[in-house]
Amino acid sequence: MNRFALGDIVVLKKQHPCGSNTWEITRTGIDFGLRCLGCGRRVMIPRTRFERLVRKVTKAAAPPDGGR
Repeated sequence: MNRFALGDIVVLKKQHPCGSNTWEITRTGIDFGLRCLGCGRRVMIPRTRFERLVRKVTKAAAPPDGGR
């Protein structure tokens, strides 16, 4: 089972220059697409780096099948 899903809100170990360390996952795969919840900047980072930087998942996205 995949640990991360589209729409999850994650807290990373390092802060973005805007001061926020909270991000929304916008793409998964070999690379992760993230959107900063402080300033809206979008970035792409490799999966290996993303998995090292994640401190915790603060809000998991709702399952697509309604939770069944």
